[in-house]
Amino acid sequence: MTTHPVSPNTVLANALLRTEDVLAPRILATPPERLVLVVGTQINGAPHIGTSLVHSLAFAMAARLRDRFGLPAEVLFSALDNAPYELAIDTASGHRYQRAYVHALGQQALADLVAALYEPLFSALSECLGIAYRIETYSRQQAGEHFRRTWLRLLPRLDAARWWLAPSTGTPHVRVPCPYSGCGWAEKHAERTRVRLADRETAQVSATCLHHGPYQATITAADGAYLDLATLYRNLVKELALTSPHDTLHVMVKGGDWVFGSLLIDDALQAVGLTRAQLPARLFCPQVVTDTGAKLSKSLIREGRVHLPEGTAKWMLDTREWPGTIAEYADQLVAVAQTLLSDPRHFFRSYSAAEIGRMMTVPSPRSVSSR
Repeated sequence: MTTHPVSPNTVLANALLRTEDVLAPRILATPPERLVLVVGTQINGAPHIGTSLVHSLAFAMAARLRDRFGLPAEVLFSALDNAPYELAIDTASGHRYQRAYVHALGQQALADLVAALYEPLFSALSECLGIAYRIETYSRQQAGEHFRRTWLRLLPRLDAARWWLAPSTGTPHVRVPCPYSGCGWAEKHAERTRVRLADRETAQVSATCLHHGPYQATITAADGAYLDLATLYRNLVKELALTSPHDTLHVMVKGGDWVFGSLLIDDALQAVGLTRAQLPARLFCPQVVTDTGAKLSKSLIREGRVHLPEGTAKWMLDTREWPGTIAEYADQLVAVAQTLLSDPRHFFRSYSAAEIGRMMTVPSPRSVSSR
């Protein structure tokens, strides 16, 4: 059985009997008909252990909430295929440009990547815990009428939220990639991008491409150019869009490193008119850290800027290296997730990569394949 860690007490842990109690006030205040736990991940290669841990905790928490409150629960996976694939600098202006995965690889290649690297684990977690899941790419989300209409309705009120979304500049980044065939480059910080609301249903965008110079684009509720928003801005629009269905409570499931950014998003949501009671429910999962206390980062390790932490196996940076089957990997993740959720002291804290590695390699009494 997975050995329980020794965890210190905290203010939050001391206030709870069960980990899921942190969500009880939102569920009891306005009882929903169903729960959707929303977890997003940048689709920029194979996931590492921190990503897999958050995914497994989303499924495990959904199961606990279902059993505790008697509500249907599912997991919605947001596949962020707008993650930067390549970067470039315009030597004339000095502005940085980026090209997203979806524009560099194409929709089919991204769908294949998600199917290969994420769906097998989700299917195993779903079977093990009896929790259904859905997958939605950011490309599909931004093309949806509800998301676009939410953004268009936000534009007249954006001035009230802009310093929350971009505290250093006051200018939230809107990236509308160059529409020329096969291009897809956009200014990373959108210095020369301008957005004008033509009417309630239409926005006109002007921008400058790295290769093709100035261009114009139109975005409507039902159609138009690709709408790529900076991280905080994107989350503001997404969470505004999720406040509409009153029969559903959406729970934002994120890694612990999101705590500080979510404070800004909550202030931005209130700045544009939401009350405190309308803010989305949030669950911040334990963060996997290095021996310095920094978040485990496969990119920094890959670039040689930090060393691989002692006790960290290769599979922790690339889950494809796990020495076993997907079913066995899911089985171990579920065992660890249930350990972390078994006591608020275990959940509301961070873990070294070595400690998570130890917990993941202790023999598990459960078997995904046996269910």
